[in-house]
Parts: sequence; structure tokens; C-alpha cells
Amino acid sequence: MSDLLIERVRVAHDAPLVDLLIRDGLIAEIQPTGLIEAAGVTHEDGAGALALPGMADAHCHIDKTLWGRGWVPHSAGPALEDRISHGESAREELGVPSRVGVRRLLEQMAATGTTLARTHTDVDPGIGLTGLELVAEVAEEMAGVIDVEQVAFPQGGLLTRPGTAELLESALQKGLVSCLGGIDPAALERDAVRHLDLIFGLAEAYGARLDIHLHERGTLGAHTMELIIERVLRHGLEGRVAVSHGVAIVEVDSIQSERISQGLAEAQISLLTATVYNTPVLPIAQLRERGVNVGAGNDGVRDLWGPYGNGDMLDRTFHLAYRSGFRTDEQIATAFDVAVSGGAIALGREPARIEPGFPADFFLIEAASIGEAVAARPPRRLVLKNGRVVARYGARVPELPLISAS
Repeated sequence: MSDLLIERVRVAHDAPLVDLLIRDGLIAEIQPTGLIEAAGVTHEDGAGALALPGMADAHCHIDKTLWGRGWVPHSAGPALEDRISHGESAREELGVPSRVGVRRLLEQMAATGTTLARTHTDVDPGIGLTGLELVAEVAEEMAGVIDVEQVAFPQGGLLTRPGTAELLESALQKGLVSCLGGIDPAALERDAVRHLDLIFGLAEAYGARLDIHLHERGTLGAHTMELIIERVLRHGLEGRVAVSHGVAIVEVDSIQSERISQGLAEAQISLLTATVYNTPVLPIAQLRERGVNVGAGNDGVRDLWGPYGNGDMLDRTFHLAYRSGFRTDEQIATAFDVAVSGGAIALGREPARIEPGFPADFFLIEAASIGEAVAARPPRRLVLKNGRVVARYGARVPELPLISAS
């Protein structure tokens, strides 16, 4: 890996221009422009752009994507069960998961500044482990461009689909995943205790992490969250469990909401939000003040569950900040930190930082501040992963390998 000197960038609003020296994939030095002497390195002119740390998409479903093909009108019904059924029935007809679609969406994510992603890949008796294997192969091809972690996800249910639990365990045994998913233990599965006991038992037996989709609303969802908290503490899985969506916390009274927040903080359970459609917005500032880690993700990106999305976490940050009513740069920076630090922490990773000694995972953007970057969302001037330039102005760099159309 060749050394790289990126000249004339800013690392904060109104900060003086600095140069960044990158060696062996790490940020080696940050000095005022012109002070770093490094012979024989490649030079990049940052032209005064703002350097921001790489973002983490902590909740997506790249196996379902229709990205990179012609428009496919959405035809699923409005209920959760409708979308589950539609996704399964349309898989074979549309060739999903598609190696090309997965690859192109990951390229899009990387080109917009995402350096880490957790994707929930469907596992059920109809598809088996095929989706996990396909995504794993593409992720290996993309190593060095974007880090991808898979969750073995029982989208259609676990208890309601005999054979799914065995598939999840097989995925762990084969080393395909180190994280298991769960979904609506009460509303979909009708047996929250048994569902949670099963996935927590597997997590404890295999040292796995958990990420539980919780669309359940109101007091039902709040009760499930308290069951999850109790099990995390009982099994000693603090810091290893995330709850995705979890909007019930904003639909119960303030006393119960605060109690759940305290439990989440004690158990080090992360909440992951996608801020999609008309779902309630998690009170990220309040949750963080209470010690709850909050991350963010795109959820579905132009897939069998919905026609929207572009894979850009800066765009998702815009939705989070906008729907939260954030207006000041400080507030918008909080939303951006959710998309950087919050997601990485939820995955048990070190958040990206533009500091000496940290991996050179960052992007350059022509904006005065994080506030302008989120509000305007211009193309990323340059994206680096482990010190390697992987994209320029939203496009894959030429030296990245092409994927065949097969």
C-alpha cells in the first residue's frame, strides 16, 4: 500500500487547513499545510474540503435490493405480513438475492462515504443459507472498500417456520455469521418468551451478538424491550445486543420510557433507527443523554419492501435530523455522530476518527460544516477506506475490479 499525503483539508468548521499523511492504511500525521515532509508519497489536493469520518450503516438489507436494474413497481400490501409474503414470493421471479445488485449497492454505499455496514440477510427453509453465502462472497470481493457484517435474519419468523432455528445454528457453526437476528417475538411469533429464549440461548452458546427487529408498538413493544433487557443482564451479554426500530419507547408514558432507557443503558443495548416512512422518530438527543447508544441505517434500499432509498447514509442522516426538528449545526452534528459512532459501537467496532493512529476511513466533502454537509449532501469529493482511495465524486475509482453482468 503506497503512502498518501492529502493536502489542504479542514477537519472542523472554520479550522485552518491541514495536511494528512497516511501510512500503511493509518492516519500517521495531521499538520498545518506545508509542514509535513514526506518524500516519494502520492499527493492529493483536498482543495479546502471538509474531512469527515466514514459512516456506519448499522441496519440494511442488501440481499433484498433491486438496485442497478430497471424500475420494479412496488406491489406488496401495507401490513408487515404482506411485505414478508411478497418478499418471499418474488425472490425467485426477480432473481433476488442478486450478486450484481448486492455488489452495485455496496459500491454505491462506499462511494457515498459508508465504510462499515451491517446487513440482515434472510434465512428461512425456502432459501436456506444461499443468501448468506452469496452476500459473504460479494463482501469478500469488496474487502478493503467497505466492511460488511451479516446478521442471519429470520425475516418470516423463527417459531412459525419450522427448520429456521436449525438454519441459524448452522450459519453460526459454518462461520458465516457472528450475529443472529430476531423479529417481533410477540406480535409476529405470538410467543415472546420462547422466541427470546431460543435466540439468546444460541447467542450464549456460540458467543454471538444479537440484533432484534422490534416493530411492535406501544405497551406490547415496551414489554418486549423489558424482556430483552432482562435476558441481556441474565446472560451477561452487555454490549452485544441491539434492538432495531424500537419505536415503542416513544409511545408509552414518560415513566415507562425512562425506565426502559435506564435498562437499555445498563445492559448496553443499542437502539438502531432507520427513520423510515411514517414511523415515530426516536428521541436521539434524549436517549444519548440517558446513556443509550443510538445508531442508524438505511433499512431497505429500493427493494422488495419499498421503492425508496439510495444507500447514502448522509441522506439518511438528513432524514433523521429533519424529522427530529434539528436546526442548529450542533444538533445536526449529533445526528451525524449517530451515523458514525453510534452504528460502529452497536457493532462492537471502534468508530472512525480523523486522528493520528486511526484507520484512514474518511471522506472529503465540499461543505463548510457538518450542518451544511447534511443539509446539502453534495457528492463526496474523495472517499478513503484503510488509506485507499475507493471513490471520487460519487463514482467508483477505475482501479476497483468490475463485476460481470452474470
